[in-house]
Amino acid sequence: MIPELHIEDYNYPLTDDRIAKYPLEQRDMSKLLLYKDGAVSEYVFSQIPDLLPSDSIMVINDTRVVPARLHFLRESGARIEIFCLEPVDPAEYVSSFACTETCCWKCVIGNSKRWKGDILHFDCPPEAAISVMHLTAELVEKDGQTGIVRFRWEGGESFSKVLELCGEVPIPPYLNRETQDIDLERYQTVYAKYRGSVAAPTAGLHFTKVELDKIKAKSIDLEQVCLHVGAGTFLPVKSSLVSEHPMHREPFSVSLQLLEKLRNSGKKVIAVGTTSVRTLESLYYVGVSCIEQGRPEDVKQWAPYEREYPYTLSESLDAIIKYLKDNNLNELKIGTKIIIVPGFNFRIVDMMVTNFHQPESTLILLVSAFVAGDWKTIYNYALAHEFRFLSYGDSSLLYKRV
Repeated sequence: MIPELHIEDYNYPLTDDRIAKYPLEQRDMSKLLLYKDGAVSEYVFSQIPDLLPSDSIMVINDTRVVPARLHFLRESGARIEIFCLEPVDPAEYVSSFACTETCCWKCVIGNSKRWKGDILHFDCPPEAAISVMHLTAELVEKDGQTGIVRFRWEGGESFSKVLELCGEVPIPPYLNRETQDIDLERYQTVYAKYRGSVAAPTAGLHFTKVELDKIKAKSIDLEQVCLHVGAGTFLPVKSSLVSEHPMHREPFSVSLQLLEKLRNSGKKVIAVGTTSVRTLESLYYVGVSCIEQGRPEDVKQWAPYEREYPYTLSESLDAIIKYLKDNNLNELKIGTKIIIVPGFNFRIVDMMVTNFHQPESTLILLVSAFVAGDWKTIYNYALAHEFRFLSYGDSSLLYKRV
């Protein structure tokens, strides 16, 4: 049954001065809050390897933030901001980034009312080196603030290179500032690999190679998933009833090797970030579709709450593994709209590394679900002890509470 939750019950007083506008000089010198067995204690993030159980599995999200914000001009001089969300033609990220002349993307369009459908030209000085690309944007389809945009350019560069040269890293709107040089490096994890996110999986921003090496030295398996974070991560819950909030689809991939390890190892699982949690916990419901439909299907928003499921986690993972092997696939590629709220049954994740999230957000709901409703203990401590909040803020290590 879909829970009846009111988002205003997940509010707390976050003033602008508590939001970290810039990252600390060193990634791993942020504060770290430890929540375990209902108790809170405080550390520095560089100490995290000492706080993790050995012989466990740590799962990171190796998505890479793309400079997806582009500025164009109409003939009238009006500026139009186009924020790339996900590829449409070709629909695969790798294929779209490899295009050398044209591609279509679903985009958020700033100042959209002023775009009448004419061809837009990239906003740069005529003498700039990138002007020879003649990058243009054509509106194919419009739906309110979003639309399908066709990009065209000259010179034979890949679209990923076009974004690199012409785009800006889309830092969160609540930072209330323009993207700066520091964001190019620091709004990206040190292990970022596969382009596709328009927002960073921020829990991973604290790690340096030093912590990762120490974690491996504790016989902790470091594994990767890839979930591309969409712009929906910035969307507030506007309705009082959480059941009326629509979740956005996010594509993710998980290797056959990790699926088999989750199926057979019996080790504790540490998820770095809410994106890793959403990926891992979606696997059970993907497995259900393999059992019942014979193939993996996207996870619907309220699937975890709509009915009771008779299958064990092992049966569900077995079904995915069998499907991949039967089809000679080494990787599960699928999407999820899953929303994790109080009452959710966590089947895979035992510990979570995460930052401090916005009031009345779906991420606060996820944290509350993970700690059996005790989220205020965590946030009250953070507020009282000068923790820094949101994307560039401090971190927490939460043990699941049942």
